[in-house]
Amino acid sequence: MASIKASLKAINDAIRQQKWDDALAGAENVIGKDPNSYQAHVFKAFALDKKNQPELAEAAYSTAIGIRSDAQAWQGLIKLYEKQGPKALGKYQLAALKLAEIFRDANEMDKCQDVVDKFIDFARARGDRAQYVQALRLILPNSPIYPALEGRVPHPAKTYETIAQILEVDEKKRINTLIGERRTRLGAKISEVTLEVNREVLCQSELSEIYEQLTLWSQDDDVRRQYEEKLLQFRYDRLLVTPAPDKPAELQVVQKLANDMVIIKHPFKLAWDIAVEWQDHKEIKDWDVNVLNEYCSFFPDSDLYRVLTGYMTSELSPFPKRVAETPSPAPASEPNGESSDDEDGGAPTSVVPYTDEDRLLMMTEGIATTNSMLAHRLMGEYYQHLEEHESNAELMRKAMKIMIAETEKTGKVFTNANQSFMLYLGTALVFYQSPRNHDEAKFLFDNVLKVDPTSTSAMIGVGLIYEEEEEFDQAIDFLNRALTNDSENLRVRAEVGWLYALKGDYAQGKAALESLLPSMVRTLVSKDLLAQTQYRLGCCIWNLDQSEAARKSRSGAYVYFLDALKSNFSYAPAYSSLGIYYADYAKDKKRARKCFLKAVELSSAEIESAERLARSFADDGDWDRVELVAQRVVDSGRVRPPPGSKKKGISWPLSALGVAELNKQDYSKAIVSFQQALRIAPEDYYSWVGLGESYHNSGRYIAATKAIQNAQKLEERAENSKIGDTWFTKYMLANVKRELGEFDEAITLYHEVISNRPEEEGVAIALMQTMVENALDSTEKGFFGKSVELATRTLSFALTAQANTINSFNFWKAIGDSCSIFSSVQSRLHDFPTDTVRKLLGLGTDNESMYTALRDVDGVGKEVVLADGIFPDDEQLGVDLTRSLHASILAHKRAIHVSANDIHAQAVSYYNLGWAENRAHLCLPPQLRIQSSRYQKAAVRCFKRAIELEAGNPEFWNSLGVVTSEINPSVAQHAFVRSLFLNERSAHAWTNLGALAILQNDIQLANEAFTRAQSNDPDYAHSWLGQGFVALLYGDAKEARGLFTHAMDISESSSRLTRRQYPTSLFDHILTNPPNLSVTSLIQPLFALTQLQRLNPQDLAYQHLSTLYQERTDDSGRAADTLEKACEQLEANYEATESAEALARFALAKTDLARSYLSAGDYAKATECGEMALQLSSDESANELTVEQRKKARLSAHLTVGLAEYFSENVDAAVSYFEAALDESNGNPDAVCVLAQMLWATGTEEARERARTVLFEVIEKDSSHVQSVLLLGIIALLDEDEESLDAVVSELQTLRTSDKVTDAEHSQIGEVFRAVATLSENSTEDDVLAQLQTDIMLYPHLPHGWSGLAELTEEDYPANMALKVALKAIPPRGELGAVDLANAYAGTGKVADAQTAIFIAPWSSNGWESLGNAVAS
Repeated sequence: MASIKASLKAINDAIRQQKWDDALAGAENVIGKDPNSYQAHVFKAFALDKKNQPELAEAAYSTAIGIRSDAQAWQGLIKLYEKQGPKALGKYQLAALKLAEIFRDANEMDKCQDVVDKFIDFARARGDRAQYVQALRLILPNSPIYPALEGRVPHPAKTYETIAQILEVDEKKRINTLIGERRTRLGAKISEVTLEVNREVLCQSELSEIYEQLTLWSQDDDVRRQYEEKLLQFRYDRLLVTPAPDKPAELQVVQKLANDMVIIKHPFKLAWDIAVEWQDHKEIKDWDVNVLNEYCSFFPDSDLYRVLTGYMTSELSPFPKRVAETPSPAPASEPNGESSDDEDGGAPTSVVPYTDEDRLLMMTEGIATTNSMLAHRLMGEYYQHLEEHESNAELMRKAMKIMIAETEKTGKVFTNANQSFMLYLGTALVFYQSPRNHDEAKFLFDNVLKVDPTSTSAMIGVGLIYEEEEEFDQAIDFLNRALTNDSENLRVRAEVGWLYALKGDYAQGKAALESLLPSMVRTLVSKDLLAQTQYRLGCCIWNLDQSEAARKSRSGAYVYFLDALKSNFSYAPAYSSLGIYYADYAKDKKRARKCFLKAVELSSAEIESAERLARSFADDGDWDRVELVAQRVVDSGRVRPPPGSKKKGISWPLSALGVAELNKQDYSKAIVSFQQALRIAPEDYYSWVGLGESYHNSGRYIAATKAIQNAQKLEERAENSKIGDTWFTKYMLANVKRELGEFDEAITLYHEVISNRPEEEGVAIALMQTMVENALDSTEKGFFGKSVELATRTLSFALTAQANTINSFNFWKAIGDSCSIFSSVQSRLHDFPTDTVRKLLGLGTDNESMYTALRDVDGVGKEVVLADGIFPDDEQLGVDLTRSLHASILAHKRAIHVSANDIHAQAVSYYNLGWAENRAHLCLPPQLRIQSSRYQKAAVRCFKRAIELEAGNPEFWNSLGVVTSEINPSVAQHAFVRSLFLNERSAHAWTNLGALAILQNDIQLANEAFTRAQSNDPDYAHSWLGQGFVALLYGDAKEARGLFTHAMDISESSSRLTRRQYPTSLFDHILTNPPNLSVTSLIQPLFALTQLQRLNPQDLAYQHLSTLYQERTDDSGRAADTLEKACEQLEANYEATESAEALARFALAKTDLARSYLSAGDYAKATECGEMALQLSSDESANELTVEQRKKARLSAHLTVGLAEYFSENVDAAVSYFEAALDESNGNPDAVCVLAQMLWATGTEEARERARTVLFEVIEKDSSHVQSVLLLGIIALLDEDEESLDAVVSELQTLRTSDKVTDAEHSQIGEVFRAVATLSENSTEDDVLAQLQTDIMLYPHLPHGWSGLAELTEEDYPANMALKVALKAIPPRGELGAVDLANAYAGTGKVADAQTAIFIAPWSSNGWESLGNAVAS
């Protein structure tokens, strides 16, 4: 022992001297001698520690502790663990606990506390958060040393709170980290990953126990409540992720925590939601009303509050009515002393609805965003009460999904809630889209009955299914079977009694319902059931005795209807029945309307009340209320029966909506409403009529026609007593036809209506307007006779109009427009109905004052129209024109008078009068239009007045610009600019601005204006016409002619300007001798001039131009007639004015008339007119004709007279005229050719020599004159003059290849060559064939060569080729005439072709000869 002590002392000395190896060796030596030497093991551990061998040192300390648990060894271990850091923190905690217990046992409390504090400080500084939490557990109440250290360490509540805060953060972080890691796995779904991670973390979490201990140890109530909330939230969250088998135990804990909070009235919403929502009571009344009221007080901003408050304040509530009270705000622990009220705008306040509308709105807002099952149960019952079956069906399907999801989340089974949801859904499906959903409803009711066989609601639901399907016997049978289990169920017995009534057995129904009333009153059933039973009993009595006396009696059904309202003031069917009673029997319309109105307000299912109410409002013209009533019925969903239903649809609400929208001019909606009504009731006559009118007003005229025709088909099949008077459909169809431009049919329909209803002013006005529009349309289309006839008919019909009609603006406008037709079609002025117009202007009393508007300006009164007398023929046209113009002006003045109270109509009247005055100005002779006339001044005044009345109308400004264009160009420009400002897309205004620019010589502006007009309306002819004038001003005649042609193509027949300019421009082109001009191109300008003559027969210049076109189309007879009349007027004009211009025009007309007579074969008149023309143009000093005009006129006259004399067999005289023509025309080559032919025809050698001489003179001057060369060649052949013939043939060879020679001249040249080849001395058939082949080679596209070859060879191929090329050479692709084409047909020798040739040119002999030869062969 002494040696061991000495050794231990030596070891101690070595340690002091830091000789660790010696100390270690000594310790090993001692241990070898005494393995149980505590001190040796401690020294060994210490030395090893100093040598940085912690594992061996720890083992040595552990061995020492095993020998004796002493503070020294534990202190050594603690120092060793402190050196190792966080990795040895767990061992450090155990060592610190043991050491603290040793000090505790030794009653050294300071040391004990010091050990614990150091360890906790070390864990806080060196360990992680989890290690720190474990360290804190040393000072918790369940720690072994806590009793010794109590009061020396922090309060357990503080420690628990620190642990809770650390664990909350760590677990949240861990959850997020795990979700982030696992969501990236293949096939992972975020929802599944989140559930898995939450389950893993929350089920392992210690927070639940920490929260529980906190609530036990905390001395601060606020902190305790805070952690109670956290505990509940944590256990609830853990419940949601707990596996299904373990959910019941967790569920019990959560429910207990929530109920405890509710008991102490702590306003934590989750606790209250759980306490309220998880109560699965069978009836709503089983809920604790105090709890519900407190919930509403604590949480007035919640969705459940809105639904609860709405329900509990309704008449359905089984609870005492709530009164608004000041809510108890939830206590809030704000660290900075701030209240949440500051953020939310103040403390939440509860709102109690006072009206059913507010209640429904409040409940709907609440249910929209909540998942509360209780809220859905309450809302389902309320919707069922309101009979909002569609909404209830949708809501209950949502509620069942919420219930299933809640059961899956919490593990709680909501049996009663499921029953309620199935009942509400089944009841809704009975009525919603019945009977489509009846199978599903029956399935739901059966499921309810499986759980609760005595469920009254389910039994009634099944009965209602049969009732809705009108299977009353089956419904009665089922409900009677249900009564065997519950014979005292008054509700089921009442339903059975009503089913008897529905099947027509009112007596049995009455008996059954009467027997129930005492029991219902005695047992205090719900007021709804009592009121329903009383009402149904009243219905049975009402239908048992249908006599007027019985129904009128106030002691019969009336009493029960009133009793029903006394029982339930909001029972809508009773109001409907009372309304019928008051309307049909008591004759009290005021009360009836109130009853119907109340019934509709209470329930949209009261269809009959709604219909009667809508008809009542319609009779008052209150279409807004009609729309409201009809829309309410439509929104109820009862209008359209679902597929398979036995019930008929209801179309009148949709028809009423259509009529209301029609009155509001909302035509698109009206169309939709009428279409929906017709889908329900295709035989609804009035819906077809309304649909037609809606289509008409919206501009869909084809659809309107079809709709009205369908209505007329119903008229044919139905009795008049059912649909009433049918004139309106004809009127509407006439309106549609009028809009489509089918005026004749429209007029016929209007006449049919007016013949049966002459008092209809609107129809009369529409008829007059349609006839006027038809007349104007006929004028534009060129039907001038029809136009005048319609205008006459309009004026005649106006005389038969009703007295009230003559005070209409449209009446006088139609008369004014009718009179203006005659001034447009002046060729029919003799048809102007003067007597009729006089009578019309005399209609009304004090009619003199009605025509005084602007009389001081235009001087127009009734004097001219009323003037009688016989006028000369040459003045009659002017008189009739003046009468028509004045009548039109007076009619528009009368329109101004009758529209004095209508500013818009008055503005339009002034506008119409302005155009009438302007037309009168334009109809004046040109010399009178040089200065502003009184008509023009009046027109300016009218348009200015119209602008004053309606300054925003662009047409008024445009009209002002037109009439001031020549008077004041600056005003006109301002007016046009203003018009374009109001409507920049007006083609008329742009065109008029362009015309003004041309008048002011601003060509660039004119061009831009016309271009804008064309872009806005490409079909407006005058814009193209103006562009043509611009082209003329730029010198581009070809472009101008193309523009004039296009304007002519797209213009109306009443456009005088286009019918003047187009023929003029084309005739200027004709005078240039264009090579490709065909006779077909003369037809359109001639037609235009003919129309112009109808419009203005006094325009002699264009009549003269038309005769020049007629002359070129061989219509000499009409040309002569026209020129005869023109010459008479020109002669009269010259005699009246003796002007040089009139004389010049007369001379030219006589010249042209002479040619027309010559062409017509009237040679004597041709000679007479020609000689007069020569006399009128003989004086060269006169200035009536220009030099060129005189030269051409005298040449024409000489040739005409010469030919007339020749055909009159006065050859000498003819020759003298021709020679005079040659002298005056300097040897015109065409005239020379005619003279040569004439001289040759005389037969004398002298004359023939003279012919040769003049032809040679022409050739000397112009060797390319084809006719002269051809004539010389023919003369050389006849004279057998080889020398001359050679010269001619040489010249013809040159001309044969010239491009200036026409196709006809080529044909003539070929004939001459063939004649030369045939008549030559050494000629053979091959020579002729060679000439023909040469013709074909040079001109294969002409038929003459092919025809000659066919005639020579008698082969089919050339004949067929001649026909083919002839067909390609006719107009418009060529200029081949009818005779040439007929000859080509005749040349084939076929019977069919010969007949075609005769058809094409019956005057040609070739076709007839070919037909004869073909038949003969």
